[in-house]
Amino acid sequence: MGKADFLSPKAIGNRIKAKGLQKLRWYCQMCQKQCRDENGFKCHCMSESHQRQLLLASENPNQFMSFFSEEFKSEFLELLRRRFGTKRVHNNIIYNEYISNREHVHMNSTQWETLTDFTKWLGREGFCIVDETPKGWYIQYIDRDPETIRRQEEQEKKKKQDMDDEERSAKFIEEQVRRGREGKEPEEEPVFTELKRKNEEEKIAFNMDSALAGPSKVSTALGPSALRVTASTKRKESSHSSDSKDKKKKKSALDEIIEMEEQKKKSVRSDHWLRPNIVVKVITKKLGEKYYKKKAAIREVQDKYTAVVRMINSGDKLKLDQSHVETVIPAPGKRVLILNGQYKDTEAILEGINEHKFYATLILDSGRMKGKTVEGIAYEDFSKLA
Repeated sequence: MGKADFLSPKAIGNRIKAKGLQKLRWYCQMCQKQCRDENGFKCHCMSESHQRQLLLASENPNQFMSFFSEEFKSEFLELLRRRFGTKRVHNNIIYNEYISNREHVHMNSTQWETLTDFTKWLGREGFCIVDETPKGWYIQYIDRDPETIRRQEEQEKKKKQDMDDEERSAKFIEEQVRRGREGKEPEEEPVFTELKRKNEEEKIAFNMDSALAGPSKVSTALGPSALRVTASTKRKESSHSSDSKDKKKKKSALDEIIEMEEQKKKSVRSDHWLRPNIVVKVITKKLGEKYYKKKAAIREVQDKYTAVVRMINSGDKLKLDQSHVETVIPAPGKRVLILNGQYKDTEAILEGINEHKFYATLILDSGRMKGKTVEGIAYEDFSKLA
């Protein structure tokens, strides 16, 4: 009987049947031939082509088994990595998706007899993290791709850098608070005493009009015990005022000069510090990761608080506000520009920094005081020259 025509109902039915998945027991891995029933599989095993494939496999069976095992393992892991990543998933879910492909490598041609054996082997070889539960075996892929490892290291490094910046700012704020507390004089707390009277029949009268007139009239309206309290408070006030007067008298000429210098420094400070030809760092995240924590050089200053900058790495030009950038501290020996304080707009050379007190030591390199060493310049009061 001849072969059915291509457009005949029998040929079309055969092609429809061949589209779907067939039983694994009627599949020949050596010939990669799928049969639909037992009779077809029997006829295939008796064919000459199948016998030739068996003769080739009998010469070196380990080579064929190793090849099929490697193919099965690589395709299974690739599906696990692409489909689920590093998530924990049941091994049977992965296997069902894998065998849905008609051209897959069957497990009966590999070195593993069951899916459980293959799962245990993945755990022993270190490809996956496997664990057994009452519901079955679960696997979790271990991603050892060099690109993924590099990306994770960069994320950890960036996170550590952000934490360092936060700790540095927290230390700076704590130092400023400590300095403020040291410079402030401690306030004396008032001492309250109980008002007592020796005689129970003695009356205490308070005259509000006389209290407004003066302290002498108030003392006449109070009893003897209240008078003693008033006298003691007056003595304390007089002693406190005398001590404050002595302190004012004891102030030396050097203290007065120091106060004048501090007032002079406060008077020359301003709330805008942007200058052309200095290097700044972008600290706003609104522009994206491309510009965050990147350095730029200021080309032009507009309206005191706005600057046109050029990114050093990419060369892009941006228009940024003063709150979106911060100063850059170079290595010792580099030139800087003082942006605020008594020596504003003066070029200097960075001699050293004090990481604990958050200030630097500069050597003035321009102006009338060229060559003078200045200490105590805060980080935000100078920046690297472009």
